[in-house]
Amino acid sequence: MKNQACRLAMVLFVIVLACNTQAASQMGSWGDQGDGTYKNPVLNADYPDVDIEQVGDTYYMITSTNHYAPGMTLLKSKDIVNWRMIGHVFEKLTWEPTYNFDRMSGYRLGVWAGDLAYHDGTWYCYFIDTRSGLYMSSAEEITGPWSRPICMLKKQRWTDPAAFWDEDAKQAYLVCNFGPDPVQKKNQTRLFKMSWDGKKLVDEGTALYHGSGAEAAKIYKINGFYYIFLAEWIEGDRKQLVLRSKSMYGPFERKIVMEKAAGARRSVCQGALVQAADGSWWYTHQLVQHRAKTKGTFAGRTTGSSYEGRSQWLVPVRWRDGWPVLGEDPDGNGIGNTVSGWTRPIQGHPIDAPQTDDEFDAEKLGPQWQWNHNPRDDRWSLTERRGWLCLRADVPVNDGGFWNASNTISQRLMGKGKGVVTAKVDISGMEPGQQAGFCHHSGQFILLGIRVDADGNKRMIFNNNGKVKAGPIVREDVIYYRTQNDGNQAFYEYSSDGETFKRFGEPFRLEFGRWRGDRLGFYCWNDSGPAGHIDIDYFHYDYDGPKRR
Repeated sequence: MKNQACRLAMVLFVIVLACNTQAASQMGSWGDQGDGTYKNPVLNADYPDVDIEQVGDTYYMITSTNHYAPGMTLLKSKDIVNWRMIGHVFEKLTWEPTYNFDRMSGYRLGVWAGDLAYHDGTWYCYFIDTRSGLYMSSAEEITGPWSRPICMLKKQRWTDPAAFWDEDAKQAYLVCNFGPDPVQKKNQTRLFKMSWDGKKLVDEGTALYHGSGAEAAKIYKINGFYYIFLAEWIEGDRKQLVLRSKSMYGPFERKIVMEKAAGARRSVCQGALVQAADGSWWYTHQLVQHRAKTKGTFAGRTTGSSYEGRSQWLVPVRWRDGWPVLGEDPDGNGIGNTVSGWTRPIQGHPIDAPQTDDEFDAEKLGPQWQWNHNPRDDRWSLTERRGWLCLRADVPVNDGGFWNASNTISQRLMGKGKGVVTAKVDISGMEPGQQAGFCHHSGQFILLGIRVDADGNKRMIFNNNGKVKAGPIVREDVIYYRTQNDGNQAFYEYSSDGETFKRFGEPFRLEFGRWRGDRLGFYCWNDSGPAGHIDIDYFHYDYDGPKRR
């Protein structure tokens, strides 16, 4: 009886602990629902071009970051639903000067879709800069330190590398979109042999496939078949394809395995195939940005439906006649559609989400923060005033203005529902010519902040893509910024006490642009000289989605 009582007490303790863990987390309209199910997307923010590598019982994700630093965000999960950021592959984009704070000319460029791999005790990250070449960084631990990226091949206009080690043939490979074929005028999926240590390409590669916009290839070997997953534009939809062969070099059978459902606006494709401990298969995919009919600058202005960026969805995978069926097939045509939700692949893990809030108490920036291009390190600090992030103003390069100002810092917008961000900022250190405050940006920028006039007066300003509205003089040393959005409709507010807020500036629409979803953060520059600073006490973000409390 005593043993039974002990066992019962232990069971009750575990149940109470689990309940307390869930209660300490927030649920929302997407992600883990706390009842053994999830709703898509599992990552409802700008996490594009992912790859996932499983080691033991843990899943690791990488996502592309373009010109932002640090780059190539890393996330970790125990159940493929709840993800937490654990760092980045590199602190700065060191291989081209275009990404430096004194150039600020790497928009739309930088790192696109990459590959995360673990082999023989070493982590590898492969990525391509479309204007520079193929790069690789490695590490003994996923959290680093990662080696400085080395160039494996200089070439422009190619994308999306993926490594594969064939343990049976004892040969390593790298597959990629090698750019448009000069004869066929279609993207060329090219396979290179690679050294076993993953650091060198050892041949000129072989073309395996040509397709319209074909890219994002990943190789898997399952039950004696080589499967190459890739995305391609077909009949106005970016569909998910699979090539299959008994030989690495083909000939290949080809099958469309996923497409957008009837009436859907955004394409579904490009992701990673993973397996859970129970043997079930799962696939992550992104929602492709919905492009407007008329391209704008900065990677094409899009409709408001893509403003959160390229979110990540998780679908179950069934196998039929040796082919994967991704998601559900309601019309029975053998081609999968995405799902709105499902039972969690792995049960028993708490609700979690990428970091957002920050009190700036740590000695290192949280992984949610990224700089617009490489930062100037002597113009920011977490230690000059403990518990505050200090941004020191510098003179913008080139033609000046927001896009040419260094040390703009931001993080991803979370979700497509309602969101509220509040930040406390000390403006007592601002100097004439300086302007600083809060920003939304992607392919556009909308700012709410303070501009210091030549006479020293601090004036509230609202700046919508260069159209400036001047407001009242601000005499307080501390100001609170708040931005609220309901879907893609947003507005700004400010307060002197953190309690009573006033709107300023017109409502605005959040958008996708420059290959990025909307971002939230802070800007600081001075047109007159490197003078003045702001101190940020906290950044608090409430949104409709999962969140660790």
